[in-house]
Amino acid sequence: MGDNPLLEVRNLKTHFFTEEGVARAVDEVSFTINAGEVFGLVGESGCGKTVTAHSIMGIIQPPGRKVAGEILFRGIALHEFSESQWSHYRGEKLSMIFQDPQVRLNPVFKIGSQIAELFEIHRSIKRDEAWPLAVELLERVGLPDPEVRAHAYAHELSGGQAQRVMIALAIALDPDLLIADEPTTALDVTIQAQVLELMNNLRAQFHTAIQFITHDLGVIAGMADDVVVMYLGKIVESASVGDIFHEPKHPYTQGLMNSIPSLVTRRERLEPIKGVVPDPFDAPEGCGFEPRCPHAMEICKTKVPDLAELSPGHRAACWLYETR
Repeated sequence: MGDNPLLEVRNLKTHFFTEEGVARAVDEVSFTINAGEVFGLVGESGCGKTVTAHSIMGIIQPPGRKVAGEILFRGIALHEFSESQWSHYRGEKLSMIFQDPQVRLNPVFKIGSQIAELFEIHRSIKRDEAWPLAVELLERVGLPDPEVRAHAYAHELSGGQAQRVMIALAIALDPDLLIADEPTTALDVTIQAQVLELMNNLRAQFHTAIQFITHDLGVIAGMADDVVVMYLGKIVESASVGDIFHEPKHPYTQGLMNSIPSLVTRRERLEPIKGVVPDPFDAPEGCGFEPRCPHAMEICKTKVPDLAELSPGHRAACWLYETR
């Protein structure tokens, strides 16, 4: 970890309060992201990755609520921000690529207008000067015929085109931290590769830190420096990308590794993890992974293990190591 981290998340808790009960979507999560780093956040759907990102961006909506923890950006307490304070940070200091770009894009404004508006608001640039910058940005993200596409509406774009527009919006103001939530989902392999190359170029050109949220460990292997593995709202393992892939410690991480193609892991046979992520409204009393774990012990049913350091920079939350 760097001496002056870009982002620090400390003991973050974000819960959802409904008639069914309380879902601890993010439960005591802590991590650090340094400037220029690609930080991988991985896990199956429903593990709390997106809620973590939304908590960082200050966009949790009811019935969700951040109930505890600190989120510090260059030492500034984002968790204490009012909405007016956020208006100066979102887009300019931190920005996010959402999973569902065609839903996130405004359906009644042209693509170019949505991008140009960012320059008008944050850079005080007039519309006739902002529009060419928007077109240039669309070209930069590889959108075909950018001058024509700038006049298009969201529903006129393909999924890959909409994703590129979302990336353009996210990088328009050269943010210090870009949160990319499943940015390659639903894209074909060629477009995926182009999007990943674009993000790598962004990091190289502007020293932008990227929090890459995905369930695709193949992408993480080629992109990330450090990785956090989440399960049922908690971090179960964190380490450098090399340690995660070559020496996974937590049974859940090991299961993820066993279930990805041999191109990454060099395994001949895939072994999917049995079962599904438990209902967050009916989470296990002890370790969340206990119902699916091949190494589960009696203590796992009733007590949650601490996230303990097993070697320098490598931590895991598992009773297999705490009982030795």
